[in-house]
Amino acid sequence: MPIDLPPVTRALLISNVGIFLLQQLFPDALLIHFALWPLGSELLPDGTTLGFQIWQLVTYGFLHGGLTHLLFNMLALWMFGGAIERLFGSRPFAIYYISCVIGAAIAQLIVIEFFSGGFYPTLGASGGVFGLLLAFGMMFPHQRIMLLFPPIPMPAWVFVTGYGVIELYLGVTGSQAGVAHFAHLGGMVAGFAIIQYWRGRLPIKPRRILMR
Repeated sequence: MPIDLPPVTRALLISNVGIFLLQQLFPDALLIHFALWPLGSELLPDGTTLGFQIWQLVTYGFLHGGLTHLLFNMLALWMFGGAIERLFGSRPFAIYYISCVIGAAIAQLIVIEFFSGGFYPTLGASGGVFGLLLAFGMMFPHQRIMLLFPPIPMPAWVFVTGYGVIELYLGVTGSQAGVAHFAHLGGMVAGFAIIQYWRGRLPIKPRRILMR
């Protein structure tokens, strides 16, 4: 993978790492105000109000629950972000990534509100990262990707399709608690919709076709 990353991918990596360092200094403040909280609100004994705010649709995507969480997301951003940014261009790439983060947040809010219940925060760049995985699988379907465990190479479209199926299974069965599987799927769905829109394949057409 190239070390010389394009500007938006580099900025996302730096900002995620920088904000993670801030979390070590101000963990409660960042979690309370900038993680994605469910619709509604709850009052803590100390008078602090927890609840959804509109900016959380984006800000939660720059917080992480631990070093491993951060490292896996940043590894995927480093691996796939540069290739997608070079293909899309920096401005469309930024729009695409943030839209996937927002799409993942909306999916998570819907699932919590109508299906799983509970009142807990969601955080992490995974929604944007899964959007990048989807884009890589669509744009470079025959590019070989090497799995880490086990180390098996496979075409990108197979990897992305298989990952999506696994996420759906884990989300429906609830067999991996504490992971926002439907947020991951929401990021992929948002990414697919944006790419199809840019290709002119949705009922609402762009002013010009951005990709084939």
